[in-house]
Amino acid sequence: MSFLLHPKIASLILAAALLFAAATDYIPAFMDSEGRVFGLFRLDVYKDALHVASGLWALVAAFWSRGAAIAFLRIFGVLYFVDGAMGVVTGSGFLDLSIFTTGWAPVSQLVKFLSSVPHLVLGAFASMAGFLARETE
Repeated sequence: MSFLLHPKIASLILAAALLFAAATDYIPAFMDSEGRVFGLFRLDVYKDALHVASGLWALVAAFWSRGAAIAFLRIFGVLYFVDGAMGVVTGSGFLDLSIFTTGWAPVSQLVKFLSSVPHLVLGAFASMAGFLARETE
């Protein structure tokens, strides 16, 4: 797990994951017959834009500096993990404003959890990489 101590590499991994997340909405192999990604949730242009913006932020931070990568990992990690935790409880998040626009999602607890796993995993990974990284090499 030594890559966790290299914030630039962790940022590049997150950039790839986030850009992949945005792409899944446009790849039929990831969609079910009702237009849900992995059969769990629907993405829209707004959510895709958030994933692309986050991915670009990660990419820029990785190439900008070690400090920029650490800042990205810490901020992004906390925001995404909290958003995922909120999704487990409500089925909605705050980053995409769905908790404000649609409220609590009327889906099973299993779907809430499975839909939130990506944000929980990415948030935990980013937080660990950011908070465990040394400020200087």
